[in-house]
Amino acid sequence: MDKCTKDDRLYDAICDDYRLLNVISRFGMHLGFGEKTIEEVCCDRGIDCDTFLAVVNLTKSGSAPQWQQPRLSLRALGDYLQSSHTYFLNFLLPSIRRKLVEALGSLTNNDMAFLIIKFYDEFCLEVRTHMERENKEVFPYVDALMQGKKIRPVTIEISLMHRSPIEKKLSELKNIMIKYYDGNANDNLLNSILYDIFLFEEDLVCHCMVETQLFLGEIKRLEREHKDNDFVEVRKKEENTDLLSEREKDVIRCVVKGMTNKEVADKLFISINTVTTHRRNIARKLDIHSTSALTIYAIANKLLDMEEIKGE
Repeated sequence: MDKCTKDDRLYDAICDDYRLLNVISRFGMHLGFGEKTIEEVCCDRGIDCDTFLAVVNLTKSGSAPQWQQPRLSLRALGDYLQSSHTYFLNFLLPSIRRKLVEALGSLTNNDMAFLIIKFYDEFCLEVRTHMERENKEVFPYVDALMQGKKIRPVTIEISLMHRSPIEKKLSELKNIMIKYYDGNANDNLLNSILYDIFLFEEDLVCHCMVETQLFLGEIKRLEREHKDNDFVEVRKKEENTDLLSEREKDVIRCVVKGMTNKEVADKLFISINTVTTHRRNIARKLDIHSTSALTIYAIANKLLDMEEIKGE
C-alpha cells in the first residue's frame, strides 16, 4: 500500500506498516475497529480525517508529501505531539533505562557501564527539558493563536525537536554502545535495548517530521492570517571526519579531567581562543558534543584511564 486514502481499511493500513500503531495511539484511537475505513474510524472517534491521513502518509513515506495538503487541524496535531511527549518521557525512556541497568549489571565495579548510564541520563534530561519547553511555550502560543489573541511570537523553529542536538546525541549513544562497550553484560538484553534505541530513533524522526512539516506549516499559515510570520533561521552544522591531531588529543585529556578552558590553556601553553577552536574541531570530527560522551571516547580509545579521571 502506498498513499493511504480515507476509503482504505485502517486494518490494512496497519498491517502494511506497523509504525501506524504509534500513530493511532497518539490520536487516542483504540484497537477493535473491525472492517471500518479510515474515514469511518476517524468519524467515530471525532478525529479530523485529513489531519490523521497527513500524519499516516508522512510516517509511511518518511518525507514531505508530494501532493497538495488540505488545511489541517492544529488542535489535532498539537494533541498528537503532546501525546508523543507523554509516551517518550513517561514510558519509553524509563523503560529503556531499566533494561539498560539490568543488562550492564553492577555499575559499582564497571566504570564503562557507569559512564554509559550517566550519558543516557544526561540524554534523557535533554529530551525532557526540550519537550517540557515545547509543552510550556509552543502549545500555549498555538492555543492563543487559534483563539485569535494578540500574542508575542515565540521562536517556534528553534523550539522544535529538529533544531536541537538531541537526535545527534542519540546517535552518539548507539555508537558508544556498539563500538566501545566491551564489558560483562547480558548480550541478549543489551541487543534488545539497542533495537529499542533504533526504533526510538526512527520514531523520533517521524515525530520531528510531524512537527516541522505539518505542525509548523499550519502555525505559519495561521500566523500569516494574523500578519505575523517572524521566525529565526538556524544554520546547518558542518560535518568533518578528519582524524584528531596530537594537540586535540591533549585537549581531550584535559577536558575530561574537568579542566576549564583557561586551565587547559595554561597547562598546554596556548591561548583560550585556541582551546575553544580545538574543542569545536573535536566536536565536529568525532560527532561528540558532551563531556560525558567525550570521557567514554577517551577511555575506549586509551587516551587516559579511569584512575586518571578519578584522581583529578
